Amino acid sequence: MSAANTDTIQRTIRALSDDLRVLSLDIHAHPELNFEERHAHAALTTFLEARGFIVERGAYGIETAFVARFGSGSPTIALLCEYDALPEIGHACGHNLIAASGAAAGIGVKEALLPGAGTLLVLGTPAEEGGGGKIILIDRDAFAQVDVAMMLHPSPGHNAWPAIMALHELEVEFHGKNAHAAAYPWEGINALDAFVLAYNGIAALRQQLEPDTRVHGIVTDGGAKPNIIPDHTAADFYLRARDNTRLATLKERVLACFTGAAQSTGCRLEHRWVGHPYYNMATNDPLAAAYADHMDDLGITLPSKGVGPTAGSTDMGNVSHVVPSIHPMFAIETAGGNHTPEFTAAAATPEAHEAMLTAATAMARTAHDLFTDHTRLQRARSAFEAQAGA
Repeated sequence: MSAANTDTIQRTIRALSDDLRVLSLDIHAHPELNFEERHAHAALTTFLEARGFIVERGAYGIETAFVARFGSGSPTIALLCEYDALPEIGHACGHNLIAASGAAAGIGVKEALLPGAGTLLVLGTPAEEGGGGKIILIDRDAFAQVDVAMMLHPSPGHNAWPAIMALHELEVEFHGKNAHAAAYPWEGINALDAFVLAYNGIAALRQQLEPDTRVHGIVTDGGAKPNIIPDHTAADFYLRARDNTRLATLKERVLACFTGAAQSTGCRLEHRWVGHPYYNMATNDPLAAAYADHMDDLGITLPSKGVGPTAGSTDMGNVSHVVPSIHPMFAIETAGGNHTPEFTAAAATPEAHEAMLTAATAMARTAHDLFTDHTRLQRARSAFEAQAGA
């Protein structure tokens, strides 16, 4: 990248700082659950349209998705925004910062992009928090013409190669028989006993699971009253593993815990695998290394590949199995990790905003490199194909 293009990107994003801060805080102050992000959708599309993008609202038949487009021809580089929140604790995953970073990077690239150099997209992808919005977009060919996809995510630490796990959600119900818990307990079939046995079975199973495997859940119905043998219990579990193959094995082993508990108590088990499975993140090495180099140039040294804790799960993992992709984490100062009230507060601080601007600048430079040096794009494509064939 030439010094002139570097300066243009950095200067453009820095000049937008105040406007981006207003945008981020506006989204933060109006937390919306998945597929309900109407306020964020309107704010982002208006922001990008006012700065020269051609915007399609309600893209691909999803009310709160959008495509903001600039340029034409190949290659096509997509920068992604997320903007849904969590129940009760709002933007505890910092999606207001993700939204602002996608807009910032997109506008930075746009101002440095030469005519005919290719197509730049800023994609609004709703419903990351459980709704699988990107998976629906994949199914509707939103990435069919995309050469590379990128996005950023705030966290307690920096990482260009976050260890993002595959995930599938499991809902279970046990059906038993009511009885008076004091007078005639022998007439009942205790659905709560079945759940407790299953929960303990999973706890025992964890001893034999790999360190980067996760099983965690909640009881959504534990019975009606202590003096009634529960005839129904329900629970919601998340299963995560390092990759999709390991997830398939984990699903079998966890389901066996629920099946065994039903058999031993005489209950009937119902189970449902909910929604779309989230794939593990297949980070593209050349793209991640380029982003890390740009962050280093901006004064922030990132951990090497393979260093750092296991992260959560995201539907960006599914995107990474379709096109070369990166999902770097950028550090914000926080008293608690993602999905905590402390992170909600941290996502609105001036310090988090500054961290977002730096990361967005690095991502914009990484994207711009692909427009100006097609050998970089070919290296990314070759690495993607090698990873897919491994």
